[in-house]
Amino acid sequence: MSTESSQTPRVCPTCGARLSANATRCVVCGTEIQAKPAQENALPVSRVPEITLSLPVAMLALAFFVGLGAVMVFFALRSTGRVVEPTVTPSPTATSTPTLTPTPLTPTPTATPLPSPTPISYVVTSGDTCIGIAVRYGVSVQSIVLLNNINCDLLTPGTQLLIPQPTPTNTPPPTTTLSPAEATEAACEKVTYKVQEADTLSGIAAFYGVPMEAIRSYNGLPSETVYSGLTLVIPLCERPPTPGPTPTATLPPPYPAPNLLLPADGAAFNAKTGTITLQWATVGALRENEAYAVTVEDVTAGTARKAVAYVDDTKFIVPASLRPTDGSAHLYRWYVVTVRQTGNDAKGNPIWEAAGASSAPRGFIWSSSPPANTPAP
Repeated sequence: MSTESSQTPRVCPTCGARLSANATRCVVCGTEIQAKPAQENALPVSRVPEITLSLPVAMLALAFFVGLGAVMVFFALRSTGRVVEPTVTPSPTATSTPTLTPTPLTPTPTATPLPSPTPISYVVTSGDTCIGIAVRYGVSVQSIVLLNNINCDLLTPGTQLLIPQPTPTNTPPPTTTLSPAEATEAACEKVTYKVQEADTLSGIAAFYGVPMEAIRSYNGLPSETVYSGLTLVIPLCERPPTPGPTPTATLPPPYPAPNLLLPADGAAFNAKTGTITLQWATVGALRENEAYAVTVEDVTAGTARKAVAYVDDTKFIVPASLRPTDGSAHLYRWYVVTVRQTGNDAKGNPIWEAAGASSAPRGFIWSSSPPANTPAP
């Protein structure tokens, strides 16, 4: 047996390939291998069994373990909720144009009555009066009298009174009214006509007794030319009056009593109140010679101050000339009635007469001095 064959084969430290004992370079991966020093009198040493893999097999094994680790990490993160799976977006498909459906009308909200607050207790002191207590708490004198069943002239110190708290008033929804032009348009009687062969605009106007210009204007025609199949709207209200005796003008029926809205009956105002605005609900579309007559009078004894105004709106600001200046609280009464002008007097001032029922009067208190501190209930 030769010496070369008896030598122990070498193993590449990089890829593990088995080489000859005197090899200086790995024939698989090309790694330089240092020369093995000669061992003299080497004693045989037991070696641990080793597994030698080729480079391709080692790469496959490494890829397998990396993939296995990635799968394990994925499922571990998924169990904790940290992995967000991508959402599959479907491919857009052609859809037909949807048919428009009418939107249902929104129901009109109804006003919900607010609960009445609990009255507070107050002990009458020397010098107190019913009107002074009412101004202090911002309520009406009548509400204190009705709640306690007392006579204000016999009010004595030490009497315990229940003071009602003012109940907030729900603002009514605004009423829809037509403008004069819309009311005239709605009242106009109209018919439709489909133009036939050999029809002319003048012939159609003569047939219905309506001026040709009125038909042109009502239908937006640029000229007098019409064609077969055209649909025309004939405004019969544009017919000229029939010659004859002048008919007597028919007056409209009396208007209902206006419904007063603000301020609430018995409301109290102090010196800090800049203006007081009176509001009421409309009774309908008024004519040119009609208006609302608003009457405001100071009913406090010895004043006899009164203001009457004619307005076409549903609100009126109390004039500053009616504000009390003597430092006390004054009681005012106001009401509204629809009126109609029937002519003018010798000085050219309009003459008004009632055109409907008068509203129920309301009252409010206006003080020129700031309210006192309200005691705790």
